[in-house]
Amino acid sequence: MMEGIHAPSGRMRATTILCVRVGEDVAMAGDGQVTMGDTVIKAKATKLRTMREGRILAGFAGGVADALTLFEKFEAQLERHPRNLARAAVELAKEWRSDRYLRRLEALLAVADRETSLLIAGTGEVIEPDDGILALGSGGPYALAAARALALRTDLPAAEVARQALEVAAGICVYTNDEITVLELPAHEGHENR
Repeated sequence: MMEGIHAPSGRMRATTILCVRVGEDVAMAGDGQVTMGDTVIKAKATKLRTMREGRILAGFAGGVADALTLFEKFEAQLERHPRNLARAAVELAKEWRSDRYLRRLEALLAVADRETSLLIAGTGEVIEPDDGILALGSGGPYALAAARALALRTDLPAAEVARQALEVAAGICVYTNDEITVLELPAHEGHENR
């Protein structure tokens, strides 16, 4: 069984997104590099966002315009299924796979709330990692390996595991830089998930 998730990068060579869950800590990190072919055209892009008043983290790998379209579609699914991240993700994947226009979008999404971390792909996959760690993009395999090692061998919180793992990926992958953004879910307050 897979203990972490890395989505194949295909032509999506412009990013690394990593979601880490350590105990009750949940964080997502992304680098800032955007490339066209072999040329870096932006170093400080933001590929992460929060949704549902900060209760959901989301990140993307792939085309920016494609990802923004998918974020809008995902937010619409969250409106329909506000207390069920997995259901919203499955409904997005179904729509993405069946809609002729959406099928052409080249992006992958990572989403996480307090209970669940998911990778969503246009081929219909909605995958939850067994160990709470998932990675997208060109530097994904390096970040995933580093995050697994850090999570197993240290007592670092999720945000620090994510940051350090992305630093490792940036040192290896030419499509990943060290302009790292880290977002965390707020401290656990009761068990609210709206």
